[in-house]
Amino acid sequence: MALTRDFRETVQADAKRDPAFRRGLLSDALESLLSGEVALGKELLRDYINATVGFPKLAAHTKIHVKTLHQMFGPNGNPTARNLFEIVAYLQHAEGVRFEVRSSRAASRRKKLSPSQGRRRRVKSRTL
Repeated sequence: MALTRDFRETVQADAKRDPAFRRGLLSDALESLLSGEVALGKELLRDYINATVGFPKLAAHTKIHVKTLHQMFGPNGNPTARNLFEIVAYLQHAEGVRFEVRSSRAASRRKKLSPSQGRRRRVKSRTL
């Protein structure tokens, strides 16, 4: 569904005014991509880029033509993994955040472990 100009302007205004909203928008975009909702993830990333760094600045940093960036995040766009990860890395850096991917399966397994087993697992993960 196409969003109205007023809605996009509202999202951009909220993102410029509220850092928590901005980080939430970026987080939602990444979660959507990781959960397989690619169209939604691309749309949210496009809104985030428009509201923050802008496509011209992103193009200058990534050395990807601005028109190509617009196409990648359009409804029929299909960014390569290399381009997508480079863009996400830059957006995280520009926002001053770093997102981590954690397995929900591993998190549910940790809850079932006894406290001593959990400590051993945490120590092992730090040394890797």
